[in-house]
Amino acid sequence: MKIAVSGKGGVGKTTFSALLARNLAKRGMQVLAVDADPDANLGQALGMPGYEKIVPVGDMKNLIEERTDSEGGALGTFFKLNPTVHDLPEKLSVENNGVRLLVMGTVKSGGIGCICPASTMLKALMTHMVLSKEEALIMDMEAGLEHLGRGTSRFVDALVVVVEPGRRSLDTAHTIRKLAADLGVQHIYVVGNKIRGEKDREFLEKAMSDFEFLGFMSYDQDIIEADMEAVSPALKAGKAMQTIDEMADKLLAQNGDQA
Repeated sequence: MKIAVSGKGGVGKTTFSALLARNLAKRGMQVLAVDADPDANLGQALGMPGYEKIVPVGDMKNLIEERTDSEGGALGTFFKLNPTVHDLPEKLSVENNGVRLLVMGTVKSGGIGCICPASTMLKALMTHMVLSKEEALIMDMEAGLEHLGRGTSRFVDALVVVVEPGRRSLDTAHTIRKLAADLGVQHIYVVGNKIRGEKDREFLEKAMSDFEFLGFMSYDQDIIEADMEAVSPALKAGKAMQTIDEMADKLLAQNGDQA
């Protein structure tokens, strides 16, 4: 099962990604969690030991130059458009309790979508993981879905858009859905997060009546405290984990997989 998770910054998509990854690992699945958000903090949400020392792939200048045959990684230089990346998920990820974490990073020079050695490397790596990896793949994406390309997105089983009660969150969700449709993603779900009561739930259901809801997560003080203590919410937020369990059941059932 290969799931991309997106949403406006601050809605809780990284928390959702971490809880889903931990849930699938508890089911005995091999899980590769990919932090593809420039504001990388999936490692903290997973409670991954030593997460702060992980170097994003996009920052590995020497590796990018080696694999792309580029000199200095500068724009305008000749380089390979199909670098070898099949060995990188194992080499560059760290593992804890059944979840492997790989931090992608982002391109810090050039425009969005620039054709440069770093962006080519990241695209190739994401394509390899989507097309070749057999374990459950959970990708914490930025709202722009920058690392997903048209050729690989159709192999993603589902895109989960995390929203909170608020107009800006909804506007972002509609933009993400359009981007996903343009890329060929077939199944798009919404998770309502930070729900304080029935009024919040009704607001989202009415405003997003043309979306399919995967479920709702309540506003949870345990998740806030876990963040303050820099530990995984999976260790403290029992109610949230129960909700995630129900959502994981639905994802597995609708994507033809059983655990």
